[in-house]
Amino acid sequence: MRSLVLVTSVAILLVGEPAFAADETPLPPPNAKKLSEIIAKVEQRDDFRYVKEIDWDSGGYTVTYYTADKAKVEISYDPVTAEPK
Repeated sequence: MRSLVLVTSVAILLVGEPAFAADETPLPPPNAKKLSEIIAKVEQRDDFRYVKEIDWDSGGYTVTYYTADKAKVEISYDPVTAEPK
């Protein structure tokens, strides 16, 4: 019975390990603008239709959106200034 508990515990730890790797992504700096402010700027752009995706990396946010004529647009934003890069 002990070996079954030990094997189960090890299996849970091994399966749970990738979740810890996701936590290593750097967070936005403490003085970063709110993401909602950045999205509000995107929504004000000419011919904006909808936001498809928002990605974060240590360099800032990358917003992918589509226009009314179905053109795909990707813009990177500085997290502190909320200005396009």
